[in-house]
Amino acid sequence: MQGEKSKGSGLQGLIRLISDATVGVTDLVEDMHHQVVRPPVLPSTPILVMVTNVAGFTYNSVRWSTRFISGGLDKILGQLTPLLGDLKTTDQREAIHAALNGIVGDYLEAKDNPLQIKMQVRYQAEAIPLNCKSIEAVYPSVNGKILLMVHGSCMNDIQWAQNGHNHGAAIARELDMTPIYLHYNSGRHISLNGRSFNELLEGLVLSWPVPVEELVIIAHSMGGLVTRSAMYYGQQQQKTWTEYLAKVVFLGTPHHGAPLERIGNYLDVMLENIPYAKPFARLGKIRSAGVTDLRYGNLIDEDWQDNDRFEIQGDKRNTIPLSPQIACYSIAAVIEKEQGAAFSQMLGDRLVDVKSALGQHQDPAKNLDFKAENTWVAYENTHLDLLNNPEVYDKIKSWLV
Repeated sequence: MQGEKSKGSGLQGLIRLISDATVGVTDLVEDMHHQVVRPPVLPSTPILVMVTNVAGFTYNSVRWSTRFISGGLDKILGQLTPLLGDLKTTDQREAIHAALNGIVGDYLEAKDNPLQIKMQVRYQAEAIPLNCKSIEAVYPSVNGKILLMVHGSCMNDIQWAQNGHNHGAAIARELDMTPIYLHYNSGRHISLNGRSFNELLEGLVLSWPVPVEELVIIAHSMGGLVTRSAMYYGQQQQKTWTEYLAKVVFLGTPHHGAPLERIGNYLDVMLENIPYAKPFARLGKIRSAGVTDLRYGNLIDEDWQDNDRFEIQGDKRNTIPLSPQIACYSIAAVIEKEQGAAFSQMLGDRLVDVKSALGQHQDPAKNLDFKAENTWVAYENTHLDLLNNPEVYDKIKSWLV
């Protein structure tokens, strides 16, 4: 029945998403129509007003019919769910689902769309209920050393496995730890995911079948920011899990933001200020709250509340230092050779620059002050190579031994 429910709710979610997208495109076309037929710089005439009113009736009809049809399909699919049969999970389907959540996950959550990912811990793509019996059923030889893997934006827990290698599985095997993987909607605000992760970690530690000895987290990209956010809220609330957190390894985490999102922000503002291009500024604003949080590396609610996330406002983050009680490590990737051009090295892996990945900032108050021996640069590596490069793995293992 779980597979039947998954397929039914997935199709319902897709119908709702297509419906909303159709209405959104209709809004965009109508706005563009106004810009062309009734330019803001020219006076209106009776004939232009009449044309615009007729077109407006047409656009409203498209919106109404789209919502009506999608509502009917939604109800029909709900009734047909028991008849749809099982839908097997595939890596490709999971990857598409994760990418969709990364791009519009906040919207899916706001609309309570069935396609939204609910935060959970998983092993081999199967969710693990947070109770002693369920954990023991997944790990017959469970021990007190927990290794928790946290994926990045638009990704999922399955994608830690790259080219036949999985950092989590390999380290757990060699260092005798129990691997577990976080799965979450990366389109939500980072601080909201941080709060949820904080609560989930508390439940995980309190439900663990044997006494917890230590908790180690390896986080990739945005996952590092979600982890730091959870650490902040956990320490503020004096959660039990924070007492066991011994080490955190950050892989390509944009501690001080990602250049591409800052460029996207500038493009938004440029389009808004060009009359005929203004309607298309909406397309740039489709990207999720999670993505816009990557502009400077927002961690807590106060970093984004009461702010228009599409305005250019500069870096207004609160300073959240690393905890001195936790050993923190960071790896940056650079696609060029070590002897490459300085500009290329500055760009890092093209998604995250080196200084951001290593927590370095021109403002001393925002510098994360990783110990020199706790940082490393992986040359000739892309952002995703950090997930399977043997040298990266060896470095992580040397820190965790």
